[in-house]
Amino acid sequence: MTTTLTACPAPAKLNLFLHVTGRRPDGYHLLQSAFQLIDRCDTLDFTLREDGQIRRTNEVEGVPAESDLVIRAARLLREASGNEKLGADITVHKVLPMGGGVGGGSSDAATTLMVLNHLWDCGYNRAQLMEMGLKLGADVPFFLFGRNAFAEGVGEDLSVLVTADCWFVVIEPGVSVPTSIIFSSKLLTRDTEAVRITDFPDATKQIASSFGKNDLEMVATAHFPEVAAAVEWLGQFGNARMTGSGACVFCAFEHEHQADEVLKQLPSRWIGWKAKAMQEHPLAHLVQS
Repeated sequence: MTTTLTACPAPAKLNLFLHVTGRRPDGYHLLQSAFQLIDRCDTLDFTLREDGQIRRTNEVEGVPAESDLVIRAARLLREASGNEKLGADITVHKVLPMGGGVGGGSSDAATTLMVLNHLWDCGYNRAQLMEMGLKLGADVPFFLFGRNAFAEGVGEDLSVLVTADCWFVVIEPGVSVPTSIIFSSKLLTRDTEAVRITDFPDATKQIASSFGKNDLEMVATAHFPEVAAAVEWLGQFGNARMTGSGACVFCAFEHEHQADEVLKQLPSRWIGWKAKAMQEHPLAHLVQS
């Protein structure tokens, strides 16, 4: 039996567009979005324990172990299995920014569920893990889904979406944007007309960088001037927009050398990087459909 898996990837995501189409009676916002996996990743190491302890072995700045989605995901899976002896030591190597809208914490949680489901031999299929993941956060089911997706509902109603092979430049503007500020803002509109998956551009013909908009961007740029500055600067080179509820800003390019040229000109006050579009989560094979 395998007892250790190291360097397990937890990839970032970008929202190619994000529309807020309404609000449920319980306060949750109704969304439509296109989720794009990219090859920029956190990585996690897992070593099994037989004493029922679930521990994070390293410090993650700003995230106490007890509130870490990684620990919560592991405990949720163990509780579902009914076997209190299941345990693990987990090391989280953070690369993705927190409060950046690229899904780092949610992706870490999804990787934890996929890997421990495999190592603990729990046998849950993809749909079951996605149901568990929704208890941890609205973005977690997407990473468990394993493919790029057209998302509806609160983000849990997913359909496979084929996207263009391209490169992205992503800017971290140096601020962390709390989701609560964005969704509670009086500036947020909640009445964007719904679209259909068939409205989304054919990936074989064009990069879908100009489709729709991010309804949360106007709110974030009003509250956080550095986000607005990053959108304006990157917009010189293409259709730049914010991902998720912020703060990261991205722009798509057909070729890697184009992304490299943009990064050479990046103002020194920001962190910037390039990432390649992916069609499938690198751990998708661990989970039964």
